[in-house]
Amino acid sequence: MACARGRLPARREIGLDSDAFPARTHLIEKALDLERAPDTSMGRMTTSNPQIVLGTMDFGTRIDRDRAFALLDSFVAGGGVWLDTANSYSFWSDPQGVGGASERLIGSWLRARPGARGTVRIATKVRHNPLVPHSWPASAEGLSARAVHAGLEQSLERLGTDHVDLLWAHAEDRTVPLEETVGAFGELVAKGTARRVGAANHAAWRVERARSLARQQGVEPWTALQLRHSLVQPRPSAPVPESAHRMLTAEDLDLARSEGLAVWSYTSLMWGSYERADKPLPPAYDHPGTARVLAVLDDVARELSATRNQVVLAWLMRQGIDPIVGASRVEHVEQALAARRVRLGDEHLTRFAEAR
Repeated sequence: MACARGRLPARREIGLDSDAFPARTHLIEKALDLERAPDTSMGRMTTSNPQIVLGTMDFGTRIDRDRAFALLDSFVAGGGVWLDTANSYSFWSDPQGVGGASERLIGSWLRARPGARGTVRIATKVRHNPLVPHSWPASAEGLSARAVHAGLEQSLERLGTDHVDLLWAHAEDRTVPLEETVGAFGELVAKGTARRVGAANHAAWRVERARSLARQQGVEPWTALQLRHSLVQPRPSAPVPESAHRMLTAEDLDLARSEGLAVWSYTSLMWGSYERADKPLPPAYDHPGTARVLAVLDDVARELSATRNQVVLAWLMRQGIDPIVGASRVEHVEQALAARRVRLGDEHLTRFAEAR
């Protein structure tokens, strides 16, 4: 999603009023009950089967074939299932100036690993691929019916498969009637080339409007949301360099809870900033709440014999969110998958909520 850390594609792998900030985050914590089942032993609701999603944005560009194959092999060997890509990945890093490298690499891996397609689920996105090389956003494909159909057809060809398991609308396109976009996504589900459809970086009201239109048209509605979210958050109303990113809000989670929608988070590990001194958090995150959260994070990681990253991922999954994790080394994949074994209790969640 953010091109260089200031424009759309830099999505690798969320004056402060300190009194108001905890109140705001409390609304988000309260809304984070989606996809839960009763757990009488804890006296509350608990999440059901959230998963680590492997982000493949840099595959075929910054991450070469051999390393990407090793990452994919490690992910599958460790029980990982979902791969997240997009038809626009990564036009900003590709000398050709268009997307498709990530999908082509995944397609090559699938061909080299007979039977792998039955093991993994693939999610891709349409909306941002430049139709003219090196011309973004001017030539971005958009979300017209023609663009949606053509975008997925080209993605399937690169991936070497007859369907994707989840197709995302990568971002809003308000130059196209929402009815047209909804109808196009529904047609792809009816054809069987997309098993499910979802909305990334969309306002909650637009998602609900789209779902209402889908019901009117008698087509499959969006059933998943993808937004930026992590344990730390920027100051309220503070701009982030990645202007195309949309932050997860309490309203998004309220919609997801009431409608039973899946929620995926990106920038889950803040480009490695939780653990790498050479990758400090952006200035928008420089506020007292961040310092408090990181102090609690260190304490909890020590108590659970886990890494900072693992605790952050466990925190997201504990709330029913599927975190997307980008990786450049096999050990990163292994560490992320190990987060599934980190168990956060109510007391841990309370400490984080109070710190935020």
